[in-house]
Amino acid sequence: MVSAKTTIVNPMGMHMRPAQLFIKEVTPFGCDVTINVNGKDINAKSIMNLMAACIKQGSEIEIKCSGDNEEACLKAAVALVESGLGE
Repeated sequence: MVSAKTTIVNPMGMHMRPAQLFIKEVTPFGCDVTINVNGKDINAKSIMNLMAACIKQGSEIEIKCSGDNEEACLKAAVALVESGLGE
């Protein structure tokens, strides 16, 4: 398992469009992806879990990847978050 902490920078946080983009980015890697926010682990490949977490701008999150291609997945996920999730 590999993990990294980063901060949500886009103004609207993790709403529907960025959540879909995040899932689209990490799904092809085939590993398990979890986001820890406010002390809770959520399945980062589930649109419902990402939306229910209410991750706002400025929230520090920890992205955890476990399994095949975990390092490449983590690198792509962190880059996407730090770029503003397409916004």
